[in-house]
Amino acid sequence: MISTLHIKNVGIIDDVTIDLNEGLNILTGETGAGKTLIIDSLQIISGGRFSKEMIRKGQDFSFVEASIYLKRNYENQEENVVISREIFANGRNTCKINGRLVAVRELKNYMKNIIDIHGQHENVSLLDESTHIKFLDNFAEKEIQIYKSEYLEKYKRYKELKEEINKNFGDEKEKQRELDLLKYQNREIEASKLKKDEEENLEAKRKVILNSEKIANNLKEASSQIGSVSIESISKAIRALEKISNLDTKYEKSLNALKSIYYDMQELSIDIEACKEEVYFEEDKREQIEMRLDLIYTLKRKYGNSIEEILSYNEEVKERISKIENSEEYVGALKKELKMLKIKMEELSQKMHTIRGKHAKILDEKINNELSSLEMQNAKFSAKLEYNEEKNLE
Repeated sequence: MISTLHIKNVGIIDDVTIDLNEGLNILTGETGAGKTLIIDSLQIISGGRFSKEMIRKGQDFSFVEASIYLKRNYENQEENVVISREIFANGRNTCKINGRLVAVRELKNYMKNIIDIHGQHENVSLLDESTHIKFLDNFAEKEIQIYKSEYLEKYKRYKELKEEINKNFGDEKEKQRELDLLKYQNREIEASKLKKDEEENLEAKRKVILNSEKIANNLKEASSQIGSVSIESISKAIRALEKISNLDTKYEKSLNALKSIYYDMQELSIDIEACKEEVYFEEDKREQIEMRLDLIYTLKRKYGNSIEEILSYNEEVKERISKIENSEEYVGALKKELKMLKIKMEELSQKMHTIRGKHAKILDEKINNELSSLEMQNAKFSAKLEYNEEKNLE
């Protein structure tokens, strides 16, 4: 329900806030008092069309805001929603739902099931037969919802099965063409023998190869700087300190530190020499890496953005090949599942029909009592239900 309606600069309305009560609210007043403008404001807030002539004279904008309590799900929970729409003389619109900016179309779609504005002889949702079942189900509430939710879940699976069966019952020539293509793709991917981290490793090796000369020169320079002359100098310093290390602890401490440096330099020298050995690649090794990377790039263009995606696609291909080659058995299993689904859906639809019939009688009684209280003795309301097995799965 609408709890508060705030209108500003609409027609003769300057600034007004209307608080509405739960139940029936009636607006009365003399002709020209602004009753129609309030209805027009509801149309504005519902995403309806707006004429610039409706903006109050001397103002450059109109503003309508509504605070609405909405009933959610079947737990009788409510939430407050604030809808606003500001329209300027230059035609610009600002629509918001709970402070979030939305387009007029989104506002209209949101509000179409919340506010229903109609006048005499106008077509409204009450006259739309496709909405009648929703009205009855809303009246039945919790009692039908558990079956309805289960039915919709099974109906979704039913549609998926129908689609899958139709796909596997296609033209034999078309299936054979698809099978040939899938087998070619599978052979191409399988023959490549891709490994998950392969591309990163190859790129790293390629980077080293392309910079091998630069790497070799700098490793040579580093090796020469920490070569035998430097190590020999540290070795001489160690021998000198060893002669006096027993005279003072600070000499012994310096000796130990120097020995640690000596061993580290020896190890580092060995590592750099090993790196120098690894830098020199044969030309055919470089070509092999380039060819392998070209193959990976080609497969990525065809089957995925990464090796992981290519391998995943290959699994899908193998699954599809298996389905086509064993289509008779596969479709048979689908049909069996479809048959069981139809039986279960039939049971659920029968239960829902029974519940709807029970609540239709209650609704008849309630509405006819209201008609009677309105002195409409000759008016009778009757909800008519028909069960159509053919439309059960549509």
